[in-house]
Amino acid sequence: MTSTLDSRAVASPSASTRTRKGNAARRRRTVFYFIAPAMLGFLIFFGYPLIATVYYSFTRYDLINAPEFIGFDNYVRMFTSEPLVGTAAYNTLWLVIVLTVCRVVFALGVASVISRLKSGVGLVRTLCYLPSLAPPAAATLAFVFLFNPEYGPVNAFLDFVGIDGGLWFNDPAMSKPALTLLVMWGSGELMIIILAALLDVPQEQYEAAELDGAGPVRRFWHVTLPSISPVLLFGVVNSIIFALQFFTQAIVAGSAAAGAADVAGNTKFIGAPQNSTLTYPVWLYVQGFRYFNMGYAAAMAVLLFVVSAGFTWILVRQLRKSQHQEEGG
Repeated sequence: MTSTLDSRAVASPSASTRTRKGNAARRRRTVFYFIAPAMLGFLIFFGYPLIATVYYSFTRYDLINAPEFIGFDNYVRMFTSEPLVGTAAYNTLWLVIVLTVCRVVFALGVASVISRLKSGVGLVRTLCYLPSLAPPAAATLAFVFLFNPEYGPVNAFLDFVGIDGGLWFNDPAMSKPALTLLVMWGSGELMIIILAALLDVPQEQYEAAELDGAGPVRRFWHVTLPSISPVLLFGVVNSIIFALQFFTQAIVAGSAAAGAADVAGNTKFIGAPQNSTLTYPVWLYVQGFRYFNMGYAAAMAVLLFVVSAGFTWILVRQLRKSQHQEEGG
C-alpha cells in the first residue's frame, strides 16, 4: 500500500508538468488563431506584392507578354538615361523638405493656439479639422479655382489690398508652394494628434518652470517640445512618407491648371506647368499605366520603398539617440 502511494506521489509531478505543457500549447494555438487573419492579410496584401515588385523590377514586363529577365537594366536606365526621373526626384525632394517643415510647424502652431483657448474650443477644433475630410481631388480642384490668376478670389483680394497676385498653379515657380498651401490647409489630422499631446503635458512642469523664472519661449522650448517630441517625430515621419507618395494633388493640379480637369489622367497634361508638378509617384504611374513599362515602374517603386524606409530609420535612430543622451545627462 505504501509503495502504491509513493508511486502516485512520484507520478503526480510528471502529470502536472504534462498538464501545464498542454495548457501552454493550447494558449499558443489560441493566440495563433487570433493573429492568423492579420498574418494572412499581411502576407497577401504586403508580403506577396513586395516580393513580386522586387522580382518584376529585374524584368521587362508590359502586363501582356510574359516577364523577361533583364537583370539591373531598369535600375541602370533610371540613373543614366531617364532625364525626367531627375526632375521628378527634385520635385519630390523639394516637397519632402518644404512640405514636411511647413505641415508640422503649421499643425503645431494651430494646436498651440487651440490649446490656449478659453471658450469655443470644440467649434474651432472642428473647423480646423474639417478640411482634412475633403477628398484630395475635390480639394485640389477647389484650390486651383481659388488661386486662378484671372478670376480667382485669392488674387482678387490681393489686388484689392494693393498686392500683385501671382500665377500660382500656372507658374512653374509657384506651383509647388501652392501645393504646399493646399497640404497645410488639410493638415487637420496631424493638428488633432499634436493637440492631444499638448493637452497631455503635465501642468506641474509649466508651473515649476515659471517659478524658476522661465518665460513663455523657454517654457515652450524646454517643457513643451521635449514632452511632445515622440508625437512630433511621428508627424515628421508621416509628412515625409506623405511627400514621397505625393500623387493625387499633383496630377489633378497639373491637369486642372492646364485646363484639362476632365482628363486628369491624360499624359499630355501631367506635370504642368513645365513638369513643375511632376513628382516621383506621378512619373511612376505614367511609366506603369500609360507606357506599360511595368518592370521599370516596379524598379522605381522599389527605390521609393528603400528611400522611405531609410528616412524613417534615420529619424527614429536620431530620436532614440537624443533621448538616451537626455536620460544620461
